[in-house]
Order: sequence, then C-alpha cells, then structure tokens
Amino acid sequence: MKDKIKVGYIGIGRRGKNILKNCLVHMDDVELTAICDLYPPALELGRSLIVEQGRPEPIMTNDYMDIINNDEIDAVIVMTEWAGRAEIAAKTMYAGKYAAIEVGCAFDISECYMLIEAYEKTGMPLMMLENCCYGRREMMALRAVKEGLFGEIVHCDGGYHHVLPEEELFLDIESEKKHYRIASYINRNCENYPTHELGPISKVLNINRGNRMITLSSFASKSAGLKEFSKKLLGEESTYSNIDYKQGDIITTVITCAGGETIHLCLDTTLPRPYYSRNFTVRGTKGMYTEERKVMFLEGMEEGIENNEKEMFEKYDHPLWAEYFAEGIKGGHDGMDWLVCRAFIESIKRGENTPIDTYDTVAWMAIAPLSEMSIAMGGAPVAIPDFTKGKWINREPVVEGKYCLDKVCVDKSVKI
Repeated sequence: MKDKIKVGYIGIGRRGKNILKNCLVHMDDVELTAICDLYPPALELGRSLIVEQGRPEPIMTNDYMDIINNDEIDAVIVMTEWAGRAEIAAKTMYAGKYAAIEVGCAFDISECYMLIEAYEKTGMPLMMLENCCYGRREMMALRAVKEGLFGEIVHCDGGYHHVLPEEELFLDIESEKKHYRIASYINRNCENYPTHELGPISKVLNINRGNRMITLSSFASKSAGLKEFSKKLLGEESTYSNIDYKQGDIITTVITCAGGETIHLCLDTTLPRPYYSRNFTVRGTKGMYTEERKVMFLEGMEEGIENNEKEMFEKYDHPLWAEYFAEGIKGGHDGMDWLVCRAFIESIKRGENTPIDTYDTVAWMAIAPLSEMSIAMGGAPVAIPDFTKGKWINREPVVEGKYCLDKVCVDKSVKI
C-alpha cells in the first residue's frame, strides 16, 4: 500500500480549479507533481493554489503528454472540456496509470469502446468523478435499498434541473474563457448531462453487476429558452441571440433494464425555474425516496408525510456519511467532491479497482450519443451496448471498502 500518491492534473478551468482548491491540495497523501492547461492564466492559478498550501512547485506544461509520459506519476486526473477527455484517459491507461475524468458524456459511441479496450488491454482502472454518487441523500437511499427497506425496486427518476445560461453558458461568452458547453448547445440535441442522476440510480439498480441498461428512448422539446435568455443577458443584437440552437429545452429519456426496471431522466437547463434539483427518486414495492419532497416513505407510515429527512438520516444514514458528518464535512458541493476524490485516491493507494469503474463510466458516457440518435429518429428505441460483453451477469466480487457503492461497507481503519 502506497503512503503518498503522485498525481498529474490536466485542465484547470472552473471545475478543475474547484477540485484542486477544495480537495486535492488539502490531502496530505497526495502530491500534485505536474499540472497542465492550454490557458497560461489558468496554469498559473493552479500553481499558486498548490504553493499557497506549502506544497512543492509543480511541473507546469501545456502538453498533456508531458504528464502522461512522466514515470513518477501514479495517476492522472482529466478535467478538460468534454471533447477529447476520452482520448487523454485512454492514453493515460496505456501508460500504466490510473485515470479519472470529470463528469461528462461521449460525443460518439466509439469513445466508449476505446476506453473499454484500453482498460481490458492494460487492466488500469478508469473512474468518472461522479460526485453525486456520494451525496448524502443518494447514499441513504442506497443503504435503504441494500437493506431491503423499499422491497423490490421497480422504477427510478432523476434529472438535471439547473438554469445554466447566466451561470455558465453565457458567462465570459466573448472571451477565450467562455464555457465549452455552449458549443454543444449550438450543435447537438441530446441528453448531454445525465450522470448526476444516472450514477446513483445505476448503483441502486446494480447496473453492470447483475443488471444492465438495455434500451433508451429520448424526446426533445423545441429550443426557445436559450435564445430568450441570450436576448435578456446579451441584447437583441448579440450573435448568440440570433442562433437557432439545436439543443431542446427539455430532454426526456426513458431507459429499460434487463431486470425489468425503468429509469426516467430529464435534462432541464435553459428555462426559468426557482431552484436546482436532481429529482432523485427510488420506487419499490414497500416504499420510496423522493428528493423533491425530501421524504422517505416506508410501509406502515402515514400518508401525507412532508420532509422527514432529518428523522430518516438519524435512522438510515449511510455509515460513510454518519462518520463524515460527525467529523466535519470537507470539500465542495456539500462535501461530495471530497468523498469522490478520496474514493479515487484510496483505490490507487491500495492498488484496487475504483468504486465507479470503467464499465460504469462508459455506460453513463454513452447516454448522450445514444439519446442523440433516438431524438433524431423521433424517439425511436436505441439499443444500449453491453460494454461488459456479458460479464454483467456474473461480475467478479465487488471491491469492498469505505467508499464502496455496490454494498454497504464499514471501514474505520481508513480516515475520510
């Protein structure tokens, strides 16, 4: 078991900066050996965040191959824009290093096959840093499912309900720092950001471990909200106010599973709404959990319950979160960022597979190109590839440990 992990870090944009600032520079067993970005001010920001914590000066480069080819580095974290992440991750794996990528989908299904091939040829793990798998609500529901409190699971809902135009899509729109997402909204029409909800749902439904997603049907509303936001934020004469965006305002996706369960996803990022929500919902024969009303409902409870989360946390909090809450939450996004980063680092230290593994990662990445195909065909069902080639039926035993997402584990020997 390694005491310290040497990490190469590629991409110091908005999200990359936050993970670096809130998590990695505060982890004593992580050495940020080298950092990479094409934008010089971002590179300098990364350097300053590291040295301000009393850490050694990192190697700085604008060529990510300098990091991948560095024999001292154990793992590479890829926080670049969506396009190109898969190629960087595959090259990392071929170089014999653990790879982690930020949340995001593939542009083409071939990227998913490329990552699977890299993993199966090298045995080097790839982990999507899907922080919502480590959300407190999601992990409480996961515990309830694993303990049978909801009975047989039948259906799950989830969404990405987050108004993005002012916060991201049109932020710094006239500069070279503009967010890369806007290009996708201009050119694509798909479920482009499903993993915040699909990650936790996949763990609830044992996807890739005794179950798998089989078909997908996606439907897109017309696109009107983004143009309206552009006029309000940038003015009627702005170039962005006169673009016919391909991305529908509301994308609805229904997924069927081998076990007979259904999944409903909703992408909702370009129309006004009063609050952020992932609408995480689990329905079973003996109960349910719903984020929207913050309710866990079990057999024997009175109907009409409103917001019983505090009581449910006291009874059914996941042991990881019970310990985390007692010791003090760290990192960003209500503590989820710290947990997902620790899950990755602990896997490297132990030389084990990651709790969100390569098959999980590519299954979630595939949703965007598959939904794009379905929408283009009027919502026709599209087959979801079996990236495991049948291994989902009888996968090897799960890697147990503090950060395991496939069963509820308790490990006090590992500090959060």
